[in-house]
Amino acid sequence: MPLQNTIQTMKDVGSSNGEMMRRGRVEVVCGSMFSGKTEELIRRLRRAQFAKQRVEIFKPAIDVRYSEEEVVSHEGTSIPSTPVDSSASILLMGQESDVVGIDEAQFFDEHIVEVCNELAARGIRVIVAGLDLDFKGQPFGPMPQLCAIADEVTKVHAICVRCGALAYVSHRIVAGDKQVLLGEKQEYEPLCRECYKLVAPSGSPLGECPK
Repeated sequence: MPLQNTIQTMKDVGSSNGEMMRRGRVEVVCGSMFSGKTEELIRRLRRAQFAKQRVEIFKPAIDVRYSEEEVVSHEGTSIPSTPVDSSASILLMGQESDVVGIDEAQFFDEHIVEVCNELAARGIRVIVAGLDLDFKGQPFGPMPQLCAIADEVTKVHAICVRCGALAYVSHRIVAGDKQVLLGEKQEYEPLCRECYKLVAPSGSPLGECPK
């Protein structure tokens, strides 16, 4: 059989079993504030860009803490992004990409789950970063559903500022009961489960954390 025909046959077989096709997937990076979620998101996206893949990055338009048009980590690492008001915009603008990155996914509407599934079904790699728990230790927005449908979930941890253990939740240290309150170190601190149990019920001064 001529070489060209052999190569074409290999391509046909590869296409039929999926080896030569783009295989979409959903990757979720979750954890508390100051755990390096956005840093990890940016790292994966930059690797994709280095590989000459078509990358689109999105963030919720309400997140203007560091920049209106960039995804910025607490460490100051940044990457250009497109701010959007709804998950539908991500589906519309990301469908021609090889890789789609989404930061602060907890702030998006519930349809973000469908959007990620649809993008992955089209052969796109979707990388999502977000808080899995709010300041009360409750599941945050669509993050539980995103973790459930993900091909891969990476849980990253900050360090508890009270005892040095792995942090569990972002404890709010300013007044306010709204679930969404954009903030930084002046508004939140990462706490482990035991330290959070001591301070959260009453808001009283925190005692010594059990080791």
